[in-house]
Amino acid sequence: MTTIVFDIGNVLVRWDPRAAFRSALGSDAEVDAFLDRTGFFARNHRADAGETFAALAQELDDPRDRALLAGYVDCYGLTIREPIEGTWALIDRLRRRGHALHAITNWSAENWDTGLALHPRLREAFGVTIVSGQERIIKPDRAIFDLLCDRAGVVAQDCLFIDDSPANVDGARAAGWQAHHFTTPEALEADLTQRGLL
Repeated sequence: MTTIVFDIGNVLVRWDPRAAFRSALGSDAEVDAFLDRTGFFARNHRADAGETFAALAQELDDPRDRALLAGYVDCYGLTIREPIEGTWALIDRLRRRGHALHAITNWSAENWDTGLALHPRLREAFGVTIVSGQERIIKPDRAIFDLLCDRAGVVAQDCLFIDDSPANVDGARAAGWQAHHFTTPEALEADLTQRGLL
């Protein structure tokens, strides 16, 4: 196994969607109520699959909720937080060992450039980066794992996928990949060492 494929959000950079709405709604309780009543995370998943937040907002009945959701793109930079430096350090070590490094991320197409601007290392860290919103396929669908293999010229059994979502980890395994459920850089380091990759 020489091909290592990373998720990005909450593996390489912190993502906090609540930050986009705190200034408008005030308390975390109000933000959580908004996220719940608008089905934010389900709609965000649809945006990651290629829909726009402007279109998704039109499905809401309340005018203020519509405006807040449509404005998420304008506030998106607030949601992309600090890098997870422990994971970046592991990437540097893996690169020095000669492993091929790629990425698959569930990320909306309209917000991807903001992420790159805030974390420019993402532009050069990986040989192939699959952005779900650009491809209109999304983890944990097998098609997105097969697409990475096709573009990178690798086979599934040679790939290790690293993701913080158990569902995505299961999806990778169903596609014939090995996978690590990311919790901390330290736990990832231990697993990579056990696999003989570090």
